[in-house]
Amino acid sequence: MARDTDANKRRAALAALELVPSGVTVGVGTGSTVNLFIDALAAIPARVRSAVSSSQASSARLRAAGIAVVDLNELADLALYVDGADEATAARHLIKGGGGALTCEKIIAAAARRFVCIIDDTKMVTTLGRFPLPIEVIPMARALVARQLTARGGRALWRQGFITDNGNHILDVHDLSIADPVALERELNQIAGVVSVGLFAARPADVLLVGTAQGVQTR
Repeated sequence: MARDTDANKRRAALAALELVPSGVTVGVGTGSTVNLFIDALAAIPARVRSAVSSSQASSARLRAAGIAVVDLNELADLALYVDGADEATAARHLIKGGGGALTCEKIIAAAARRFVCIIDDTKMVTTLGRFPLPIEVIPMARALVARQLTARGGRALWRQGFITDNGNHILDVHDLSIADPVALERELNQIAGVVSVGLFAARPADVLLVGTAQGVQTR
């Protein structure tokens, strides 16, 4: 099963490569499926001018592939962002942040004109929430935010031993009802101490590439 999943991830990653125009700066996310996308770029590093990365891990992998990593602040425009997801719906609403890079991922997604999400078919769900929702929080606000989430019916677990690239903590929230991802994202963003919420619904993916045993489905 793991081998089949890896093959489906690779199919989605290669399909995303076909959507990357030559000579652009591409936004690159974080995670196992994105690593396959970076590996595919490594075979043709001249395809892109440079990359904007969402994490230190992806930056290191890009540089090892011979691809320059630039600061988002240096760009007036970003044509394309490619990233994975922990869950996705047919409406292209996502849960992201399993790798802990959700804040930078959300920033790059907001900056990009086109957001392409690459997943294997095990990540497709009818309703978001089976995967615990990651929320990045300021360390001193961790307990406060957790209490607010409990009041909303969630069960927030501190991802102990993990510090984000921004120096913050992650709460993984179980048992949330996510019937309206856009509304919940906006509501949770208002809790004092929350840096970023792993719901990508107010700005969903523009294209969802789903790797399956039969090929890649485009949504």
